Amino acid sequence: MSGVFDRVAWPVLTERLSLRPAVPSDSDEVWRIRYSPGVSDWLTYRVEDVEVWREKFNDPERLDRTLVLELAGDPGRVVGDLMLLMQSPWSQAEVRESARDTQAELGWVLDPAYAGRGLATEAVRSLLGICFDQLGLRRVVANCVAANTASWRLMERVGMRREAHHVRAELLRDGTWADGYGYAILAEEWESSG
Repeated sequence: MSGVFDRVAWPVLTERLSLRPAVPSDSDEVWRIRYSPGVSDWLTYRVEDVEVWREKFNDPERLDRTLVLELAGDPGRVVGDLMLLMQSPWSQAEVRESARDTQAELGWVLDPAYAGRGLATEAVRSLLGICFDQLGLRRVVANCVAANTASWRLMERVGMRREAHHVRAELLRDGTWADGYGYAILAEEWESSG
């Protein structure tokens, strides 16, 4: 578990979910969700071999930024995963240390069997709370392919603002270039929304 995850009391509970750092034994359940029809279409990589997936999932760098979502009343029922990738934004050299790890990029995947119930919104709101209220970050970002309507609508539901529309900037597996959206929220915007 990374140092950033050490600063949070786990699990973090919401009304219906439990968020916790991923462990190697989560790999098969996460793979099952990520390889579901329609889910892998939006992900950076698609791994069709579960053995290859396990090796990738269990890489310490990946585990250090991955949280799993379990149903609160059903421990062990993994219904998705979240990414929390700490970042240092651009800064001038003289103040670089002050900018170190003040930002994070988020990502999410939800089992399609649980879609449409508000669980992704609940999970991402909780993760934003972790970022701002517990980790003291100043800015959180998230990105998606513009055609991934569910993802950018989720970003807007949790109070993120669209900052960028990248025209034909992302190459998809089918060889087409797609538009992408970049969203962000600042700590003061999070505080004023709560």
